[in-house]
Amino acid sequence: MFDTLKMKLIQKNQFIPDIKNAKMRDTFRGLPVLDNSKINSAVDVEKICPLKALKTNPLEIDLSKCSFCGNCERKLPEGAVKFTNFYKLATDSKEKLIINEQTTSENYYKNAVAIRKEIYSIFNRSIKFRQVSAGGCNGCEMELNACSNANFDMARFGIDFVASPRHADGIVITGPITKNMAYALENCYKSTPEPKIVVLCGVCALSGGIFQNSTELNREFLDKYKVDLYIPGCPVHPLTFINAVLDFIRKK
Repeated sequence: MFDTLKMKLIQKNQFIPDIKNAKMRDTFRGLPVLDNSKINSAVDVEKICPLKALKTNPLEIDLSKCSFCGNCERKLPEGAVKFTNFYKLATDSKEKLIINEQTTSENYYKNAVAIRKEIYSIFNRSIKFRQVSAGGCNGCEMELNACSNANFDMARFGIDFVASPRHADGIVITGPITKNMAYALENCYKSTPEPKIVVLCGVCALSGGIFQNSTELNREFLDKYKVDLYIPGCPVHPLTFINAVLDFIRKK
């Protein structure tokens, strides 16, 4: 008990006390806003994005393919695409990740994750994940590791990563799912007790990212099993991940 009181005295207040309303720096690339009127018809818009996330007629960005590199913002006329610092990007379906000119941070976030009573009733107080790096570059993995440090401290909400799928409530998948990791990923999923959830984290997990056309991928897992939460980013910021999980389990 004395050690706990001593730690409280040394650390004083929580570094980010209000994780739901934390402010992101202005240079962070989050939800983009689009304005088709700024685009010259002579510009071949779709060739600008190396990951084919950008579409025209109507102007759209698929966040499941977007690496937030900013290439479209730099190469298109000013104001056509502008990345805001809005970081609450997770959705409960891949279709909701496609944004257009009508998309704002308010209406995007309002409809991003629907309330599911069974999720709230089971996981609202605590949820444990087994994280699987399915061929990732270690970018998202490092950011997920940071979720548990003293700055973000997601354990205060009952959210933790565990060492075994048998102790987990679900799995968090990073990486494009390579052939070498396909069996291990499915084995991890099957080892996780029911009920369980699946979270895709980062552009590589969502769409394959820069590896989407590689013959060394095996993404059949996503055809077999339901995905509950999609979290875009490259890499995913800790605030994006923590808020995504809190919205999903409706932690108050």
